[in-house]
This record gives sequence, structure tokens and C-alpha cells, in this order.
Amino acid sequence: MGNAKDFLPLPAIELEEEYDPFIEATLQFEQVAHHLDLEDWIVHRLKHTERELTVHLPLVCDNGQVATFTGFRVQHNTVRGPSLGGVRFSPDAHLSQVKAMAVALTWQCALLDLPFGGSAGAIVCDPQKLSERELQQLTKDYIYALRDFIGPFKDIATPDFGSNDQTMAWMLDSYTRVRGQMELGTVTGKPSILWGLPAYAAATGRGLFFVIQEVLAERNARLPEQQVAIQGFGKVGAAVARFLHEAGARIVAVADISGGLYNENGLDIPALQAYVEHNRVLFSYPQAEAVRNADVLEAPCNILILAATERQLTANNAERLQVAIVLEGARGPTTRAADKLLEARGVLVIPDILANAGGMVASFLEWTQNVHHSRLSAAEVEEGLKAGMQNAYREVKATARSYGTNLRLAAHLLAVGRVAAALRFR
Repeated sequence: MGNAKDFLPLPAIELEEEYDPFIEATLQFEQVAHHLDLEDWIVHRLKHTERELTVHLPLVCDNGQVATFTGFRVQHNTVRGPSLGGVRFSPDAHLSQVKAMAVALTWQCALLDLPFGGSAGAIVCDPQKLSERELQQLTKDYIYALRDFIGPFKDIATPDFGSNDQTMAWMLDSYTRVRGQMELGTVTGKPSILWGLPAYAAATGRGLFFVIQEVLAERNARLPEQQVAIQGFGKVGAAVARFLHEAGARIVAVADISGGLYNENGLDIPALQAYVEHNRVLFSYPQAEAVRNADVLEAPCNILILAATERQLTANNAERLQVAIVLEGARGPTTRAADKLLEARGVLVIPDILANAGGMVASFLEWTQNVHHSRLSAAEVEEGLKAGMQNAYREVKATARSYGTNLRLAAHLLAVGRVAAALRFR
């Protein structure tokens, strides 16, 4: 699969510490607060969440047995506006993870200059093991349990891992029934027929595509000259793969939970997507070499897109990457130790707070049309998403130059600084 290009000497590798998502988010915030020399009262205000809710949801299953599921909703900060964040359906969800997601969304909304704070939610379940009736009832019961704490000007629910437009429609119905009136802005990511955005599911992938265009334009590089590897072939990975393929980039490697594929001549993305729609996974796709997930991460290419799960690049594999640009389409896919290794080697990392922000921009656009009882055209949505991502990237680049730091720290300096400024004024 080719030879790695020459890089700068590697720094000493730090051992990966035991991982707690909220502690990790707090340590990152404290680093930023130190750089900004924030007042102690602001540090204490932003280190802690405003509200953490745990709910227990009994469900009569199709077999007649009763099971109780746990749900979480965390609202981190509302100084810049109502909180907004996803609802995750996952058997691995836990409170620390949800708290970290809420914190990250506060910074992401501030970075994009959206009038929201961050929140996050989860139901601890495996949606693949629930019938449609069970999943619908569980979703509606979750919203009923949160009825006094959510709303278009309190806390807005968005899709996340394990949820989709159908899930969000059930949430809207549950909230409408308990409130006695329809408040469309309570939920984003809804079906278009319920005044959602037609291409909401592809918004994060589209945002990644716009950021890639900005990075390449700075380097006087063209998309048809790029080889790309993508880890994760769900909503985000498949969408950005389609956009890149249509623009002429060569997608040489992809991976999902079933394994990886490699073809140095480029994968036929439309054919691959049709195969996955029919078979649900990449496994056994005939027009490419079957490889390990590690082979996809370490494939020689220009651009690596991380669109799977947390902590995929670590001190153990970062030194083996053969890539110039890494984009974090997932949340937290790169550990702190790996981040330092990649920076020392001259690999440009576009952090998750910026790279995967397209979904937040789409949520803002949908919320805006809902609260104003209007409908944005496809062209207006496209332009709003493109402008939001381009402006954020350019502001982060300018901040990085001003502080002499990398894009991750620059993005957080910009975001935290905005929230801190709002606190001072209020």
C-alpha cells in the first residue's frame, strides 16, 4: 500500500490515561481558560453543567415482560440562548459521556456563533434489538419525562447516534400531546413533511466537504488530485464520501463496524452505497480488497476522515498514519497523546468542534424556519450551511495565527471566549 512520507522526528509518546469523557472535556476547558486568563467565577460557572436529569422508563415489551431503561439529559450552559443537542440511543451511553457531549456543543454553537448553548441526551438501549413499537414507546416516554425542561426556547432535541427523522417525529408528537399545541422548534432533524430540512441527514457530511474545500484552496490543491480514506460509513461517512466522489476525489479506503475495504484505484461510491443499503454493512463487497480497520486508518492517502466513534487515533497508531490532513467527523476520535504526535509530524488536524459542525448549522436553520413559521429553500439551506462552515474555518485559522497555536486550541479559544464574554455582559 505504499511507503510513508518522511515526517519530523516523533516526540516522546505519553501513555494513554484511563479515559473519562467529562474529565477530558474539563481538562481541555481548563487549558483554554488558562490561555484566556479567565476570571475564577467564570471558570467555575463553565466547568459545571446547569442541569443533569436522569429518568427511568418502564416499558412493556412485545413479549409481555417489563424492562426499565435509563435516560439522561444534560444542559450545560444557556447564557447565549436555549440549549440544543442530540439524543443518542446506545447501550454504551453513560452520564459522563452525555455531560461531555453537552459541553462540546456549548463550544461548538459558540464557535459557529449560533444563538444556543449545549445540551445532550441519551437512552441506554440497543435500538436494533427493539421492535418499532417498543422504540416508539420508549422515545415518547423519554420526551414525556423531560416535558418541563425542553421546548423551542428552553432545550431543543436533535438527532445523534441511533436516532433519525422518524425518531425525531415521535419526539415532536410526544411533546405536542403533553403541551396541547405543536411547537415545531422543539425538535430538529424532523421529516420534511413536518417542516424539517430535506437534506438534514447529510448536513454534517456536507459541512465536512465545505471545510475540505477551504483547506485545499489554501494549499492550491484540487479535489480530483486527492486520495481519501474514510473510517465510518454511516450517515456522516457515506454522505461526505458521496460529495467527494462527485467532486472527483478518489476514495481509496472505507471502513465500518464489519471491516474495511481498499482499492488504490478508487472505490465506486454509488455502487458501494447501493450495496450497503441492501446488505447494511460493507462486509463481502466484491469490488475491493477486504482489509482491517487499522489498514484503513493507516492507508497512504492525502485526507483521512474519522466518522466513526471516539478514540480511534491513539499513541499506538498515530505514528503509522500516512496522511497529510485528518478531519474529525466524529466526536473525540483523537486522543490528546495522538494529537501531539500528529502535530509534531506536521499532520493538519481539523478538530471535531469545527469539522462536524454542519449538523448544528442545519439545526439552527431548521429551528429558525420553525419559530418563524416559514420554509427555507434548498438554495438558502445550502448557502447558509456553506457560509457557516467557511466563516468558522476562516475565523479559527485567523485565531490560530494570532495565538501561534494549532486549530483545536484556536477553535476552543474562540468559542470559550465568546461564552465568557456573554457571561460578563449578563
